[in-house]
Amino acid sequence: MSDAEMVPYSDFFQPSGSSEQHAEVFFERIQKRRSVRSFSDRPVSRETMEWLVRSAGSAPSGANRQPWRFVCINDSTLKQEIRQGAEQEEQAFYHERAGQTWLDDLAPLGTGPEKPFLETAPWLVAVFRLSQNDDGAAVYYASESVGIAVGFFLAAAHHAGLATLVHTPSPMAFLGPMLDRPETERPYVLIPVGYPADGCQVPRAALERKPLEEVMVVRD
Repeated sequence: MSDAEMVPYSDFFQPSGSSEQHAEVFFERIQKRRSVRSFSDRPVSRETMEWLVRSAGSAPSGANRQPWRFVCINDSTLKQEIRQGAEQEEQAFYHERAGQTWLDDLAPLGTGPEKPFLETAPWLVAVFRLSQNDDGAAVYYASESVGIAVGFFLAAAHHAGLATLVHTPSPMAFLGPMLDRPETERPYVLIPVGYPADGCQVPRAALERKPLEEVMVVRD
């Protein structure tokens, strides 16, 4: 018998209308999200970012240990330093580490080692995965938990009318010392956040999604 204290689930979200209708409405909104590499310098308020991180922090996690840290960067000098660090790693990736198959797969997306969006976007969010909590407590399923929180963050940003990109310079170890993070935090992803630039374009290949029958299996 568990001795966990239980409380009523009194604030369960119950929208008007059917679940099918609301699931479709959410799909119609979220399927318009695109990864953007051309940002406007239009400001985004700190309050907006706080709400986005609150949304991310509401994600489920292993044993509810919430093993994430969202470092939000608005300082132009620091963004420039992050761009320089990221581009150094990206140069090595594109010219030394990535195999030809990987480079061929990236070609339709038009990516390359230059990352000007890391300076242009009003905010960069460096997400860190904790190996233990601040009080030394163990964490569980940290990578899975942080991945879910990042998904919540991306959905919340899109809902707020903002564009994002999940950027993963590899390796990302330079972010820890640059952002004064302790050894117990490991970089997970870097997310530029802002409004799309006027005339922003996205790769045609990025519009393609696998059909439902390729991603869903039903056993009824």
